[in-house]
Amino acid sequence: MNSENSLRLAIDIGGTFTDLVLETPEKEYISHKLLTNHDNPELGILAGIDNVLKKAKRSPSELSLIVHGTTLATNALIQRRGAKVAFLTTEGHIDTLAIAREERFEQYDINIDRAQPLVPRNLRIPITERLTRDGEVFVGLNKSSILKALKTIKKEAAESIAVGYLHSYINPEHELETRKILKQHRPDLDISISSEVAPEIREYERFSTTVSNAYVQPLMASYLGKIKAGLEEKDIKSPFLLITSGGGLTTLETASKFPIRLVESGPAGGAILASKLSSQLGSNASLSFDMGGTTAKLCLIDSGEPRISRQFEVDRSYRFKKGSGLPLKIPVIEMLEIGAGGGSIAHLDKMDRIKVGPESAGSSPGPACYNLGGNKPTVTDADLFQGKMVVENFPFDLNTDHGREAINKIISRNLGIPDIDSALGITEVVDENMAGAAKTHAAEYGLDLGERDLIAFGGAAPIHAASLGYKLKAKRILIPKNAAVGSALGFLLAAASYEVVRSRHMNLLELNLEVINRLYEDMRDEALAIVTLAAPKAMLQEVRQISMRYSGQGHELIIKIPNESFSEKHVQALRDLFEAEYARVYGHKLRNAKIEILSWMLTIFEDTNFRLPKSKPRRHESHAEPVSYQKFYESKTREFIEAPVYQRESIENGFSTKGPAIIAEEQTTTVVPVGFKCYADSLGNIVLEKADG
Repeated sequence: MNSENSLRLAIDIGGTFTDLVLETPEKEYISHKLLTNHDNPELGILAGIDNVLKKAKRSPSELSLIVHGTTLATNALIQRRGAKVAFLTTEGHIDTLAIAREERFEQYDINIDRAQPLVPRNLRIPITERLTRDGEVFVGLNKSSILKALKTIKKEAAESIAVGYLHSYINPEHELETRKILKQHRPDLDISISSEVAPEIREYERFSTTVSNAYVQPLMASYLGKIKAGLEEKDIKSPFLLITSGGGLTTLETASKFPIRLVESGPAGGAILASKLSSQLGSNASLSFDMGGTTAKLCLIDSGEPRISRQFEVDRSYRFKKGSGLPLKIPVIEMLEIGAGGGSIAHLDKMDRIKVGPESAGSSPGPACYNLGGNKPTVTDADLFQGKMVVENFPFDLNTDHGREAINKIISRNLGIPDIDSALGITEVVDENMAGAAKTHAAEYGLDLGERDLIAFGGAAPIHAASLGYKLKAKRILIPKNAAVGSALGFLLAAASYEVVRSRHMNLLELNLEVINRLYEDMRDEALAIVTLAAPKAMLQEVRQISMRYSGQGHELIIKIPNESFSEKHVQALRDLFEAEYARVYGHKLRNAKIEILSWMLTIFEDTNFRLPKSKPRRHESHAEPVSYQKFYESKTREFIEAPVYQRESIENGFSTKGPAIIAEEQTTTVVPVGFKCYADSLGNIVLEKADG
């Protein structure tokens, strides 16, 4: 293969580290990790590109593709650092964002605290217009009310505009006309309309998603523009794609228009990596475990597929409390994210109990051992003190004494216990936090975590994987190659994809076949136009789904349907598919009940399975010599012992050993405690299992 334009690069910006992975045509991976620059994240990306290309001894002209994922949009929403937004909505409905669903997510808290709307009341502006539920014009669009709104927008110095009218998901005419008028007078402002951002039934969720898109759009457009300009300065002409919350790839132009679809883009890469690995191994049930510097992400994977949700909440005022955040109607990989990373700060509560997180030392000042000014004890400080990290493999120098001093000052002195017991307490608490969160997450779906494979990656995950796997009764624990940059690696396995959804309420026995088939033709054209831009020569696949419920119910089930034109024969087939899924979820079905369809969905995506390496037979035996020995604190015997240190690069298919052992690789360390055995499989994974007895 010609070396020109043959390299693929993935870039993942996390709360603590920015990870880069360069893939060669020979499927070799060169990675680089640097601290995230929160003030100017694009500078970290551009510097990282220089570093990783230098490390690989390659030139910018050889890049054929760059894939990027970032939590910038999420952070802007959580930290309320977005644009000043004006929201234009149907007269009489300016308080929809504040009223929300009128639900009490915490039943007995008299001082309940909700996530505040992103738009203050004085910038929620009524527009005279009204459509019926069928999309027919009931009150025509009043142009003078829009011109009046423009005066308020100018007076309040709004930077972005969101437009959301009642029932516009059926008929976008009024929203399109409003945007046209606004653009004539204020071409400088970004405008988001709900019929494009989230054309689905349920006004509050649609309005919330549209406002959120408008809130982050100027920030994301500026950020992506700076990256584009920086790449052009380096004479990098390769396509630049972004990973969406649902795990697909999209173009820079689409991402700039709908940045809300990037809210969970970074963590999605890890779930993709774990799902592909799960498929390769033939695992029916896995748990993805991604632990970085700021958070830990957990994702259930069944039959090689992560769970996909069509709604997501951000900026929850009560952690883990559904209903306490801002709802977003976007495709998203369903995962649990908790404040349990290497940089999570340990402290004592009022009862002198060790608590860890959710606050993180982040990239600045970072854990105390980073020697960058941090003075609070973190999980990384505790891991380092217990001998669970090989210092030489970290991206920069670590200072064990500074970490120990922070643990002593905040924990040991106040509890009157040895520093090593404090360090052990910190790691035990964070492991229990993750185990408890994983069990709760699985219980919400009626699932048991026992006998699942645990797939661990991220800078801190291989250190904690054995402990977490033991607590969750995992069948086996897998540490993939290049585990420290797992999410970025997942970006390179992601498919170009785009989902389109349209809400059209119909009773199953009264389907308008002509409308449905025309709807799917339009949706297919829209999705195809975006996907072919991202992957012009790809083999494409299509998935169609619908949301169905029994008439009178308040929630729907998502049902996968055949990719073919609708006809009368499909009525009974759709009923059978729905009732089978309803019985699976709820254990029964309702006899003689009417069924209705609310929304119609279509996803077009690229087939990427050819990128997966093929599994080979496992060799019977392979040997590797330890490169050194390191003092390692064994929690069961409560003493430091000498543990052999192996370099991961020297481990081949068939290698096996028993704990205690430490396997070092660039940027992370796999800990094999006493009571565990491990081996290397043909795909280069390290596999940990409980030893006999």
